[in-house]
Amino acid sequence: MGDNAAASHQSAIRKFFRIRQLFHIATWLPIYTRTDFRGDLIAGLTVGVMLIPQGMAYAVLAGVPPIYGLYASLVPLLVYPLFGTSRHLAIGITAIDMVIVAAGLSQYAEIGTEEYIALAIIAAMMAGIIQMIMGAARLGFVVNLLSRPVISGFTAAAALIIGVTQIENLLGIELANSPQIFDLIYGAIERVGEVHLISFTIGMVGIVLLVILRRFVPIAPGPLIAVVLGTLAVWLLRLDTQGVDIVGVVPTGLPSPKLTAVPLSTLRDLLPTAITLSLVQFMSVISLGKVFAAKHRYTVRANKELFALGALNVVGGVFRSIPVSGSFSRSAVGEQAGGRTAMTNVVAAIVIAFTLLFLTPLFFFLPIPVFASIIMVAAFGMIDYRELRFLIKTKAVDGGIAILTFAVTILFGIQEGVLIGIAASVVAIMYRISRPNVAILGHLPGTRSFRDMGRNPSAEMIEGILMLRVDASFSFANAEFLQDLLLKKSQDEDHAIRAVVIDASTINDLDTTAASVLANVIETLKERGVEMYFGGVKGRVRDVMNRYGIVELLGEDHLYLSPHRAVVHILEGSRQVSRYMETVPDKREPEGDPPEEA
Repeated sequence: MGDNAAASHQSAIRKFFRIRQLFHIATWLPIYTRTDFRGDLIAGLTVGVMLIPQGMAYAVLAGVPPIYGLYASLVPLLVYPLFGTSRHLAIGITAIDMVIVAAGLSQYAEIGTEEYIALAIIAAMMAGIIQMIMGAARLGFVVNLLSRPVISGFTAAAALIIGVTQIENLLGIELANSPQIFDLIYGAIERVGEVHLISFTIGMVGIVLLVILRRFVPIAPGPLIAVVLGTLAVWLLRLDTQGVDIVGVVPTGLPSPKLTAVPLSTLRDLLPTAITLSLVQFMSVISLGKVFAAKHRYTVRANKELFALGALNVVGGVFRSIPVSGSFSRSAVGEQAGGRTAMTNVVAAIVIAFTLLFLTPLFFFLPIPVFASIIMVAAFGMIDYRELRFLIKTKAVDGGIAILTFAVTILFGIQEGVLIGIAASVVAIMYRISRPNVAILGHLPGTRSFRDMGRNPSAEMIEGILMLRVDASFSFANAEFLQDLLLKKSQDEDHAIRAVVIDASTINDLDTTAASVLANVIETLKERGVEMYFGGVKGRVRDVMNRYGIVELLGEDHLYLSPHRAVVHILEGSRQVSRYMETVPDKREPEGDPPEEA
């Protein structure tokens, strides 16, 4: 009985830890306090109030009825706290996600139709499935493909696209459906005589109001104030009878679960949009999560965040939610309002549920131009000119990638911009790897150190010895380049080179292609009467050299703990050794092979 009880107890413990591993809420809910709840309650109410107008406005941006913005702000907010590891991330509908949806789906269905709405929901679920698979497979590192220049260029372009797409609603005119912003601008210019002045006035007043509130009263819920004032103006003055577009009837009640069957061909068509969404959403969530985690000293786990994001999109899609991720503005507001845990999202969801059950009739007279003003102010506020200037000034290549991503996104589309930006980043990395910095080292008198002669004028080359430092792993990507460089440098006409010393302390890896090339270099140098030596070879690199036969080809007396020891060995028995030793401090170095971390 005792053994059975112990086994049962151990089994229960294992189950508990499995639950904790899957459901992150199990790690913090048992220690949840009243103080935590007070902070989450205030923050959740604040975020929920913000989310109502923003959710409806961003749904319009995606091309679906405003009610779907509220649906997207309900169930996903209840799912995230179960799995998510960020305490301060505010989940909800975001502008960038919606412009990806609009750009990706408008070519397959007419915006606003039932078919289009179904595609938007399916795209959310597809993105969620991709994210859950990536999270389960621990592929969170894939987000690193979205480098800082790509994110900066894409965000600036997406913000510009978002703002321009609202010209139609701002001016109260109809424009041809086109993903190209230049077509929209040209169409607006052509039809400038048809501008609906009342709609334009409402939109401009909304923009001015939001800008003023953001500048002088940042704690005020600007979008909600704009929605309330715009709705009152239309209702009191009956501006809807004078041509102002309004939201109209908004369904009351909570969304019921619903699944739509679609052909396999449709899923294939939506796959590029779903992949783009999954990467961009995860990039947004993990970057936001890390910001708040660093500030409040806790850890955000990338793979768990990826799984949580996927789960909320899949479950949300069942309850008619369009794509959802993390919002920077609402996360910041929630944190400033005192939010302490992911329970903030639950409180915000309750606010949305109350709105869906009781307040939707109040949105009947809400003017569409107010949505345009909310979206345009939010979008243009996302364009970070300082970031682009910083990238260009700091490193021209990164600045070029940001500009390329921006230009391609503007000219050809969201998906194309992201893919070209990623491709450009990979090409830039491969180019840097294939052309690593190789420093010619000289001896610093009075030390045992060797430094780049190009950066240290006091460094002196030792007669007959060429010392090089390769600032990269030795791989297939740079093997031929390094071979040509080593053979060329060893034929220095100004110096009779009899030995080449490689400071290997910066070489972290050696693959078989590079090992083959290295063996060829050693043999070629031997034919020229030049010996090759290594100093500071790391353990894993030396393992490859041993297995490939390079150590045997070189000889054990050609590998040393440091470049200094290699130089002493080379100069041993010559007049130079005494002169060299006079310039170095009398300190003994440890004997033996270099350690793994050397």
